[in-house]
Amino acid sequence: MDIPQERKVVTEIPGPKSREWFERRKAAVPQAVFNIHPIVTARASGAIIEDVDGNRLIDFATGISVLNVGHTPPEVVRAAQEQLERDTHTCFHVTANEPYIELAERLNALAPGDFEKKTMFANSGAEAVENAVKIARKFTGRQAIVTFDHAFHGRTLLAMSLTAKSMPYKQGMGPFAPEIYRLPFAYPYRWPTGPENAAREALAYARDEMHKVIGEENIAAVIVEPVQGEGGFVFPAPGFLKGLAEICAEHGILFIADEIQSGMGRAGRWFAIEDEDVVPDLITSAKSLGGGLPISAVTGRADAMDSVHVGGLGGTYGGNPVAAAASLAVLDQIERENLLERSRTLGDRVLSRLHEMQERHPVIGDVRGRAMMTAMELVKDRQSKEPLDAESGNAIVRTCLENGVVILKAGTYDNVIRLLPPLTIEESLLDEGLNVLDEAIGSVG
Repeated sequence: MDIPQERKVVTEIPGPKSREWFERRKAAVPQAVFNIHPIVTARASGAIIEDVDGNRLIDFATGISVLNVGHTPPEVVRAAQEQLERDTHTCFHVTANEPYIELAERLNALAPGDFEKKTMFANSGAEAVENAVKIARKFTGRQAIVTFDHAFHGRTLLAMSLTAKSMPYKQGMGPFAPEIYRLPFAYPYRWPTGPENAAREALAYARDEMHKVIGEENIAAVIVEPVQGEGGFVFPAPGFLKGLAEICAEHGILFIADEIQSGMGRAGRWFAIEDEDVVPDLITSAKSLGGGLPISAVTGRADAMDSVHVGGLGGTYGGNPVAAAASLAVLDQIERENLLERSRTLGDRVLSRLHEMQERHPVIGDVRGRAMMTAMELVKDRQSKEPLDAESGNAIVRTCLENGVVILKAGTYDNVIRLLPPLTIEESLLDEGLNVLDEAIGSVG
């Protein structure tokens, strides 16, 4: 479906038809299934969402980093349609399908590491995380899992237990899964003694805690996002992840890289961990892997993946052939259009603009990013770094929406504006969306 790649506001946003749908939604859908933006999508293409009122909005959210190749790319749509005509589902455990096997081969080849690898598929990021933990526990014979402050790993019970933030993800949902241990993340902007000390001090604390409190011989895995997503696009201090990987290797602990939000070119590589000089034992992927269709994966060392007994991994819909076929088309498009390099090029453009905004808007305390995974952290005061209040941040999001741009917040303190445009977005449209964001920050500031 070809929609003109242009912003167009024809009604107030939300418009009358969206408001009508939200009245119906209120009666039919629980409030816990939240909506960030009170609009209803009618169709979408490239970097544009068209709502039911005919407004065309620039998408800087992409379904929370699900659409790195844009909305409804023709090749991905065609691959899904062709597979729908062949076979929608038999369950891989009943009869195998070609797209599952081919996609596993592709991910095995793309994942870092020159050792033999294998891949299994599930439906969501949380499922991938839970399966990675199962594999690590089975392979090592150990139970403890180490996770970090500001982490987000999903909403199912074990994944929610690994997630750091209480509200809204965990509040009132306990008891949580046992044998989960949380350590400080080397968050440069908020490290108490300064960013130059973050990696060294966080690693020293981690080594000490893993030895004294948990016991290295009890730890099955360390799971970490190479770039924390929901936590606020936090890029760890240089050397932190490499140091963690060295601790893991020293003690037979598996290193799990959660690449569900940062993978498939979002941070400029197939996997963000590639920029950290670390080869993980297991990698989880999802979101942009399917180009809008639900699929997730665990890719890892063959000896670890094969340590689980027959029947110990899987699920009815895991590796659904339609979703797998779409994923293959996504990988093809990233390679064919050189979107990894484009992600880095566009990311430099965005970061340059955000730094320029920072010079003019005191509310922007920190700008950070890698490739097309960029963010700004908003504060009341740069000296104290006190987080900007939620309502002021919401006003920026709301003002952008009213002017035809969809953006998202994130962060433990709900004070980070994160930008996730498609890697395929036209430069002029990207600049236009940034102009709207600039004006929204200025109006609130």
